[in-house]
Amino acid sequence: MSKKIISVINQKGGVGKTTTVINLAAALAQKGKKILVIDLDPQGNATTGLGKSNNDEASNIYNILIGKRKLSQCINPSAISGLDLIGSNVNLSGLEVETANDTNRAYLLKEILTNNLNDIKNYDIIFIDCPPSLSLLTIMSLVAANEILVPLQTEFFALEGITQLVKTIDRIKINLNPNLSIRGILLTMFDKRNKLSSQVDKEARSFFKDKVYDSVIPRNVRLSEAPSHGMPCVIYDKNCSGSKSYISLADEFLNQKPENIGSAA
Repeated sequence: MSKKIISVINQKGGVGKTTTVINLAAALAQKGKKILVIDLDPQGNATTGLGKSNNDEASNIYNILIGKRKLSQCINPSAISGLDLIGSNVNLSGLEVETANDTNRAYLLKEILTNNLNDIKNYDIIFIDCPPSLSLLTIMSLVAANEILVPLQTEFFALEGITQLVKTIDRIKINLNPNLSIRGILLTMFDKRNKLSSQVDKEARSFFKDKVYDSVIPRNVRLSEAPSHGMPCVIYDKNCSGSKSYISLADEFLNQKPENIGSAA
């Protein structure tokens, strides 16, 4: 499947993963790209952050995965032109148990996307918001994706966690999806007053080289406020430092050269 499908992943919670999905998706849509966000996190924060309910019992990714609804029935437009959403629902948390006897369950999402290419052919990019764990849902996302974007919080232990994540990605590449590559590492929650933030920035760039985006997302109150209003911060307050950073990231994202996208090792 040649469609550009990007998993936004970090097994650690609270690193700005969902914030990155909704703001990067919105910034790209504002630049004329057609974007689909798939919320694969049972918490449904990307769903509510784009102004939709995560209590929708019918139109959600869970019902697609269990074969109850068609993909086309669950694609909903957001309030942002060019940005559509397949929302999540808390029922998704039971999928791992419900599919325990399915030996091919890791391929479930990939097969659905592959079998419904007509429904997604008009999208330039599909973002998958993964749950903050290395669970079945995350593995399904990594099997379906061809690229990964990793938000990395500029705090203590961040690099330890990402080392584990890279090992998982490499195992997925060997066993399930040889075409998977890291598109970029995004430094988040950067506090220029904190020496530790600068230290993590330096160490990440030393280890991941040019895979680390030049754009860095600062700690910003407006980024935290925006989801409670059901909209990305780039819409809520486009002039705050957080929004400006995501708009800058969108430009950098679009200008990435293929040779700078590669394996983690």
